[in-house]
Amino acid sequence: MNLASYKSTAEFLHQSEIKKSEVLRITTDYPEMTIEDAYKVQEELVAIKLKQGHQIVGPKMGLTSQAKMRQMNVKEPIYGYIFDYMVIPEGGTIYMNDLIHPKVEAEIAFILGKDIEGTAVTGAEVLAATEHVVPALEIIDSRYENFKFTLPDVIADNASSSRVVLGDHLTKPELLELDSIGVTLSINGEIKDSGVSASVVGHPANSVAMLANMLARKGEKLQAGNIILTGGITEAVMLSAGDLVSAKLESLGEISFKVAK
Repeated sequence: MNLASYKSTAEFLHQSEIKKSEVLRITTDYPEMTIEDAYKVQEELVAIKLKQGHQIVGPKMGLTSQAKMRQMNVKEPIYGYIFDYMVIPEGGTIYMNDLIHPKVEAEIAFILGKDIEGTAVTGAEVLAATEHVVPALEIIDSRYENFKFTLPDVIADNASSSRVVLGDHLTKPELLELDSIGVTLSINGEIKDSGVSASVVGHPANSVAMLANMLARKGEKLQAGNIILTGGITEAVMLSAGDLVSAKLESLGEISFKVAK
């Protein structure tokens, strides 16, 4: 692929999000697309959003469970970006008409108090740089038909970033055992899935460290004030209009939102 292909593909994905219309995976037309190509497309997609006046809230990690990495045949997670227009207040509402085929998963978000950069960042360094952690519900919404994609496809599509609900209760990371937080995800009062935070590459701080190391390859860093989604602790569950979605995260509290037409 070349620069023109990166730009046209990014615009194609952007229009899919704007029009709320699913598309065939882009590797159908670009079967040779590499991971590097995919991140180049993502960069162009991010540039489009920034040019429109949107602001980056922070990065997000995906494919952070060992099972998902084995399934996708990768040795490290992937990342994308959350923008300001994607953030929904705790207890707020998302609208199906704004999305294509959304799913929800429960996560832990890290709020950085200091910059993090380097090629050998550790989880301990991440914890030292983290101001607070909060519960989060991420709504992913792949632009691809029937959520069918390859790894380059999903990277190019900004890792299916769509909406996120952030908890309003801030907790200092040193007050928690962040690798052993039990999580339940419920819809309309029925538990749909549960998990433990260690499923995120052993410890959510490890996810942030991996992200810092991946960005360092491009000469980039994590910045103070970034809110970083560390990866799904539960499976992603399909949403429908009328749903009341909630999650309980031990020691971190509860979080919820509503789904309307």
